[in-house]
Amino acid sequence: MSEHRAKIHWNREGKEFAPKEYSREHLWTFEGGSEVRASAAPGYLGDPALVDPEEAFVAALSSCHMLTFLALAARDGFVVDDYEDQASGVMERNAEKRMAITRVTLRPKITWGSEAPSQEKLDELHANAHKHCFIANSVKTEITVEAPA
Repeated sequence: MSEHRAKIHWNREGKEFAPKEYSREHLWTFEGGSEVRASAAPGYLGDPALVDPEEAFVAALSSCHMLTFLALAARDGFVVDDYEDQASGVMERNAEKRMAITRVTLRPKITWGSEAPSQEKLDELHANAHKHCFIANSVKTEITVEAPA
């Protein structure tokens, strides 16, 4: 078992506090000292230059899949030189009629430093990465991997 912490801090800073007036900007601080300035999504009056929770959710799923994939590829003797993902998530009403990120699509593009695995082995690596990704195992969002052949 492990425990993971994040400190989330928002302050009015003396500004107006009315429904469409208050700042959505806040700070995420992690145990190692990393800080991320965050906001609501632009559609919810947030700053588009900052990370919003929905983007962070998609990034966390993509990052977890990638890290698990890299571990499995290394274990199986494949050398990965580069891994890039253009992940996206869809926010819509779920079965309970609540807004949720209901689908995330991962689009990993991998450059191999040695012989690339067969398509069958690549599919197996992605399936196992999904199966063992801690974040994917923690959510009910549908996650699809669209890996180019």
